[in-house]
Amino acid sequence: MTNTVYIATSLDGFIADKNNQVDWLHQVPNPTGDDCGFAEFMQNIDALVMGRNTLEVVLSFDCDWPYSKPVFVLSNTLQQVPENLKDKVFLVQGELKDVVDSLNKQGFKHLYIDGGKTIQGFLQQDLIDELIITTIPVLLGGGIPLFGELKAPLKFKHVKAIRYLDYLVQNHFIRADY
Repeated sequence: MTNTVYIATSLDGFIADKNNQVDWLHQVPNPTGDDCGFAEFMQNIDALVMGRNTLEVVLSFDCDWPYSKPVFVLSNTLQQVPENLKDKVFLVQGELKDVVDSLNKQGFKHLYIDGGKTIQGFLQQDLIDELIITTIPVLLGGGIPLFGELKAPLKFKHVKAIRYLDYLVQNHFIRADY
């Protein structure tokens, strides 16, 4: 059972700018439409877990639903998902460990954890096994940070770095006890 974060940040560690926008993610020239490893990553996961805010951001994109895997949305306030996503998006609530245990029992063994508050919550409860972080070479000077406060340090081992498009660096970390 593996919980993986796959996300992009600015050089100063933000996942959205001061206006909660992510358009800066697409400012790097990409004439060939390289997905920077995303399709390969998605092949290896069973489902996504994201928060309501992240769902709303994804729904705001001018594109078809981007995920072929089930998406579980953590929300205590959302009552239903859009009609066209009823077989793709499922609402879950409760303690994160219980949510993960329930999904694992349903056969979802490799979870993609997405969204700022969701990622921070999983890290606070030491429920992240792997971090894949792509750094975009821009300084935002504020916004939504990837990381928040922790009860205790979490140690990771750097296992790989990949350079994409002459601008981006994707770093892979796995949990370590050293």
